[in-house]
Amino acid sequence: MIAPHDAPAPLLFPEPLREGTILARPNRFIMDVGFGDGVPVRCHCPAVSRIGDLDLTGRPCLVSDSHNPRRKLPLTVEAFSLQRPDDPHKRWIGINQNASNRYVEHFLREDALKAITGPVRHLRREVPLGSSRLDFLVNENQYLEVKTPLVQIQTAIPPWVPTVPPAPFNSTERVQRHLSELAASLQHNERAVILYCLYYANDGFRYYHGTTYEEVLACVDAARAAGVELWQADFAITPESVALTDYHPLEEW
Repeated sequence: MIAPHDAPAPLLFPEPLREGTILARPNRFIMDVGFGDGVPVRCHCPAVSRIGDLDLTGRPCLVSDSHNPRRKLPLTVEAFSLQRPDDPHKRWIGINQNASNRYVEHFLREDALKAITGPVRHLRREVPLGSSRLDFLVNENQYLEVKTPLVQIQTAIPPWVPTVPPAPFNSTERVQRHLSELAASLQHNERAVILYCLYYANDGFRYYHGTTYEEVLACVDAARAAGVELWQADFAITPESVALTDYHPLEEW
């Protein structure tokens, strides 16, 4: 845990997020949200995958407004809560995978991740490496790729939140390919970090223990031997801001 006196200032949203209730998710790009007047409002869903094995109908949510009349869906669902709608002290689970890079960039520029990067002197976005484009190049020798896993929500699910049958886990090949390409592309004076960003309270991210787990673990070990580091960063979402609460190496996978 980051010591209170070392905690970086949170990233403030341009305006407080609006609280509503998820009424339906017609498809992976859309959520219908109610704001208390009984009229559903169609909002953009920024998480295109499944969100855990959860039925989010009836879940409280936080919504941002782009104030862009040219957008088909100017509102975006940023987070949801597993607590009841009338709970006055909700904890939020962030789902905006598109915003993760923006959050990480802010905290990189604030030197809030210096145990990973050291002092940040130079920072570039969307940098090619081999056949991939990675999210950041820090100080011209450290590649940093941001991941926001949502297919698994690794926290306690209260009994009043309905679940759906789990879908087959199908990203193993992509994970292995990305790790292998990243490890193979590194030069001797370069480092690479994959940063798993979690926007909820958890006890440490663990990769899905499916039938191919041993294959993935061998791939991770080979990537680590080539210089790829795996880290986890924990964030807390409120209607007003996003805060970095902790970050640490992923010792287990």
